[in-house]
Amino acid sequence: QVQLVESGGGLVQAGGSLRLSCAASTAPGSAFSITAMGWYRQAPGKQRELVAVITSDSFGSRITYAASVKGRFTISRDNAKNTVYLQMNSLKPDDTAVYYCSIHSRVYYWGQGTQVTVSS
Repeated sequence: QVQLVESGGGLVQAGGSLRLSCAASTAPGSAFSITAMGWYRQAPGKQRELVAVITSDSFGSRITYAASVKGRFTISRDNAKNTVYLQMNSLKPDDTAVYYCSIHSRVYYWGQGTQVTVSS
């Protein structure tokens, strides 16, 4: 069983920045291999959508961004800490949502979600 702990959400004015973190852990003595780490978001009344994801396979790593955040958000990963980050710059009110961390390690695991609110 893998646990995800998110942090970094909050309230910010439009144009501001926030950094989200998500640390993955498992029971002592257990090991897990992560093939994807990413962030999704869900705004009120809308479906959950992909924000950014890092996928890894034998050929290397690949990063995918939603078109709406490309150029403003940056996803990164610290393999030693099993942690994924989302640096969000130039935030807009449309970015307001609950942000969920997700990893894939044989199956998908989800964090509890962290609220990001961008005021105009």
